[in-house]
Amino acid sequence: MSFKPASVFPLATARALAREFTYLVPDEIEPGQVVRVRLGGRRVRGVVSAVGVPPPPGIELSQVEEVAERIPAPLVELALWLSAYYGSTPGRALALAAPASPKRRGERARPLEREALVAERAPEKLTQSQERAVARIVQSLDEGGSPFLLYGATGSGKTEVYLRACAAALERGKGAIVLVPEISLTPQTLGRFRQRFGEEIAVLHSRLTVAERRDERERIASGQARVVIGARSAVFAPVAGLGLIVCDEEHDSSFKQESDPRYDARTVAVKRAALEGAVAVFGSATPRPESWQALERLELGGRIGGKLPPVRVVDMRRERGFPLSAPLIEELDAVVKADAKAILLLNRRGLVSALHCRACGHTPRCPSCDVALVLHKDGSLHCHHCGHSEPEPETCPACGSPELSRIGAGTQKLERELARLFPGLERIRLDSDTTARPGALAEALARFAATRSAVLLGTQMIAKGHHFPGVALAAVVDADAGLAQPDFRAEERTFQLLTQLAGRSGRDAPGRVVIQTFQPDSESVRFAARHDVEGFIAAELERRRELGYPPFRHLVRIVASGPDQAEAMRLLEEIRDGSPGEDLIGPAPLLRLRGRYRAQLVGKSTRPRRIAQRAAELLAAAAPAMRRAELSAVVDVDPQGF
Repeated sequence: MSFKPASVFPLATARALAREFTYLVPDEIEPGQVVRVRLGGRRVRGVVSAVGVPPPPGIELSQVEEVAERIPAPLVELALWLSAYYGSTPGRALALAAPASPKRRGERARPLEREALVAERAPEKLTQSQERAVARIVQSLDEGGSPFLLYGATGSGKTEVYLRACAAALERGKGAIVLVPEISLTPQTLGRFRQRFGEEIAVLHSRLTVAERRDERERIASGQARVVIGARSAVFAPVAGLGLIVCDEEHDSSFKQESDPRYDARTVAVKRAALEGAVAVFGSATPRPESWQALERLELGGRIGGKLPPVRVVDMRRERGFPLSAPLIEELDAVVKADAKAILLLNRRGLVSALHCRACGHTPRCPSCDVALVLHKDGSLHCHHCGHSEPEPETCPACGSPELSRIGAGTQKLERELARLFPGLERIRLDSDTTARPGALAEALARFAATRSAVLLGTQMIAKGHHFPGVALAAVVDADAGLAQPDFRAEERTFQLLTQLAGRSGRDAPGRVVIQTFQPDSESVRFAARHDVEGFIAAELERRRELGYPPFRHLVRIVASGPDQAEAMRLLEEIRDGSPGEDLIGPAPLLRLRGRYRAQLVGKSTRPRRIAQRAAELLAAAAPAMRRAELSAVVDVDPQGF
């Protein structure tokens, strides 16, 4: 066997190893091959990036020790682009596309549980708007691909458009990837795809074992499974001849990876579709302003077979009861008498504390960044964007009332109040406590679907992609918890959550929606009460244009953490000073997390890749000093939260 020099990116996490190394590979090896090599006294996997390269002078090259599966060339190119765009390393990015470790001797994957196929279901008859959307997608399939936004109210038939688009791709000998926010939350969508495509479906998600994931990848790479459904990592599935990528519920923030590399599957989907000449379809009833601004829209209109339910806004400044107002208690009583179902959302995300006036609804905000100020333990209010701080007021700055408090009531308190007022109504609670056990979430959702009369209460997971029969009431207990988040997307996310929850009610019979809020005049509440998506996005785009937020400029967030606050701040100051010409805000201190002090630097730019790459270079150079100071840092391009 003869060998030739080849460049190999090791699948290593250290920034010091973020480069190619040269090894000897067999002549038949091609770029994209996954190999095992010796690196610094240990054996690691790597990906061949080029073959037949000039050998480095004066160095005896070692041979690769093992050759595994090959990554398709478009995925290698995609991973290297991702590494540069998100300020990560080639090794970390390529690991996303690399197959699982080779099968060990005697190892077997247990057969994947697959839903029983229903024989009762022919494709739906399309509405005119659905026909137009499918025709435009098919036209693009035949012309080399382009990205679209599929916009329509909940119940307007987006899933059927996805199914027809996938069928068109398969008819042309191409494959499809369907991305969903969380695989465990979309059993109905998965069931419809299985009914239509049977064993041509493969499923990829984080709950698969290594062996199961490897077996699914083999089915995909061999062409046995031509439609892949999965969460964000499925965007790297080795589909040959990719023709279509669907991103369902594209507004959902869970498409953003929160560990390095911090990629956004929506952005990666657009890039992969462009590399492979495929069509990318992003669907939502409440699209992101970024998608609304950038993509060609295919509009489906309102709900098929009915109207969206009326929304009642309850001004909690005039109510004495919390968490349940008198109007909401009245609506729940009607649900009990009708032997129907209700969904109650308590919108609390994270543990960030904010001040809130119970008299007028005012929440202190940063004068420069238009985000809620965060209450720290020392009694001061801080902006986590720019570092602005001010003392905690004794009375409301807006109305002078002393009724300042931290917002939000827990789901357990809500459950106790429901038990007191409606002891005969079955209660099903969904939050991080009740869903910690594997399978608990699916069991709870199945129980609610099968129960004639019950109330489902919980956090934002209950508003995502579910279609339950018999839901007569959907209510938001505390809309202000989302509005008080220290994030420029707070209004957008609150609007999306309110609108998505409203879509859970009245899908098969008349329904009602109740929104409890201390801020009834906020844009997210006003527009959600009218189901006015276009009006909200127009207002939000104007606000973001004035402040230089996406989609008009990208954000790049660099967070440093360590045992000493001053050292973390100093590291970010060095990055700021080493990036002349960039619009960088901060550094600003953040709340301490797990005993480590944190600080962040935020950049605004139309060229985020330049900031991210420069930060990655500076962090690689500072790696030895960072190890001595026990510092760590992450680069986050297009962050989804602060």
